[in-house]
This record gives sequence, C-alpha cells and structure tokens, in this order.
Amino acid sequence: MIITESEIRVRYGETDMMGFAYHANYFAWFEVARIDFLDKIGIPYQTIEEKGYRLPVLEANARFIKPVLFDYQLTIKTIIREKPRVKIKIDYEVYNHDKLHCSGYTRHGFINFDGTPLRPPSEFIDRVDTCWKEV
Repeated sequence: MIITESEIRVRYGETDMMGFAYHANYFAWFEVARIDFLDKIGIPYQTIEEKGYRLPVLEANARFIKPVLFDYQLTIKTIIREKPRVKIKIDYEVYNHDKLHCSGYTRHGFINFDGTPLRPPSEFIDRVDTCWKEV
C-alpha cells in the first residue's frame, strides 16, 4: 500500500447556498491530491504524458459523510491499496482535524494519445514497486 497526504483549503466559492462544499468540488480535490501523489512517488503526470501515456478517469465515486465548510483545512489521503496492472484504482479520504468527511475513489486506464488502451509504462510499475517496498 502507498499513502500520501495533500492539503486543501476550502475557498468560499467552493460552497453552495447551504454553506457546504459543493459535491462536484470533491472530484477536483481528488485530482489535486492525485497529481500531488504522483509527484510525491516520483513519477509526475507530466512525465507519464511525455512517455506517450494518459490516465483518463474511467470511474469515480464519493461517499459524503460530514459536510465540509468554507475555510476548512482539509487533508486528503491518497491511497493505492492494490498494485496497478492494466488499470489503477486510487482511494481518497478527506479529513478535517482528523475527522473523516468523505471517502471515494477513481479508477483509471492507461491509454496512448490515440485512445488505445495500454499497459502501464514499466517506469511507472517499477516506481510503484519501489514505493511499496519503502512502506
């Protein structure tokens, strides 16, 4: 398993008429955390694209547990629980002061620029394997 943490501060414009963070923003926060995750494990998304790959979202899910409000300082844990093969599933846990507010996941496939599905690049698999051993 690999876990990283990212920090997000909830902006006023990310809230709705009830004062809660609008649900669609969680997916944007997942993306911020996912990009940060790739940076932290040493294979930035930009590097993946430079090697001819893309990682489109195939599936996304969020379970809202407690409302998130303006100016909350969120910690998003990004977790890979299973080593990726053809697809990769990334789990997310959104916390404010150690209280879980949301959990979710995204599932991604590796494709080339023409949209053809591919296996992950060997550099990606090697980096994940290395990080797995470091935990």
